[in-house]
Amino acid sequence: IIYDGFLPWALDVAKQLGLIGVVFFTQSCAVNSIYYRVQRGLIQLPLSDPDSTTISVPRAPELHPWEAPSFVQSYGSYPFWFDVVLGQFSNIDQVDWVLCNIFYEMEKEGVDWMAKMWKVGTIGPTVPSYYLDKRLEHDADYGLQLLKPNTLCKNWLDSKPKNSVIYVSFGSAAKLSEEQFEELAQGLKNSHLNFLWVVREAEQEKLPKGFIDEISNQGLVVGWASQLEALSHEAIGCLVTHCGFNSILEAFSLGVPVVGMPQWTDQGTNAKFVEEVWKVGVRVKVDENGIVQRTQIEECIRDVMEGEKSEEIKKNVAKWMKLAKVAVDEGGSSDKNIDEFVAYLAGY
Repeated sequence: IIYDGFLPWALDVAKQLGLIGVVFFTQSCAVNSIYYRVQRGLIQLPLSDPDSTTISVPRAPELHPWEAPSFVQSYGSYPFWFDVVLGQFSNIDQVDWVLCNIFYEMEKEGVDWMAKMWKVGTIGPTVPSYYLDKRLEHDADYGLQLLKPNTLCKNWLDSKPKNSVIYVSFGSAAKLSEEQFEELAQGLKNSHLNFLWVVREAEQEKLPKGFIDEISNQGLVVGWASQLEALSHEAIGCLVTHCGFNSILEAFSLGVPVVGMPQWTDQGTNAKFVEEVWKVGVRVKVDENGIVQRTQIEECIRDVMEGEKSEEIKKNVAKWMKLAKVAVDEGGSSDKNIDEFVAYLAGY
């Protein structure tokens, strides 16, 4: 049984039936190392002094509390999710294999830390083959299409110059306040750069009145778009994202610089890695009320798209994109790990 880490009961079932139990982690090793140490009592919560306490993770500079996953920094605020993320490690000592949705070069130290305790295989990024090694030509999506393809987005992107468009998406769960919508909208508008902004239909009422008409020659607001298709388009110059780990992997795989605007869960930690470890983008700063001001949004976009930082960021993006493709291609680290895992199953 290969099971999502958030469903540890599946490992209990596997063991009861005499089956191999394999956990698949979809978050970073850094984040998992924090959850593991909290679950084992190696990090005590609540943090004794949130202003001065730091948290160590493999490879990264030490994390300040506000850079840790929200379930750790705001202890007690999300009791259900806190139990879920820690529950991943409740029975992990019984697991036969650990599979991770990263490639080894992305988090070497984190993988090596895990490998001291379990049999670990990095098999990512698990982005459809069409966008990486192209060994499976028809593998172009995740096999689940909730909405119809949006040809409007493609046609609009086709009309824009190369690397000129900001793609903005905060995933399927994050909810911005009306005030934050206002600041983000004005920041995008004031950048005077083209943008494609995905806003769920239920959230579109939070957009400033008249905004869509005002930016009709500059931007496009849609209720849904295929992020993979959009990010692979040559018109895209950067991704403004909540820093969900899957979005980060897609940006890595498709060579798109990132403006990180984390909201909750693991996203703050991911944003730190984006800026300080992988150096493929920047992260926004919030004010004393937790709002990212329009000037900050505009500044970060310009840093990535055309500022002094942009050249180094783009070089790093190209480096990581190449490493991601090499990892999943024949003979790469992820490809070898999959072969080793299959051989293990065949010999069981």
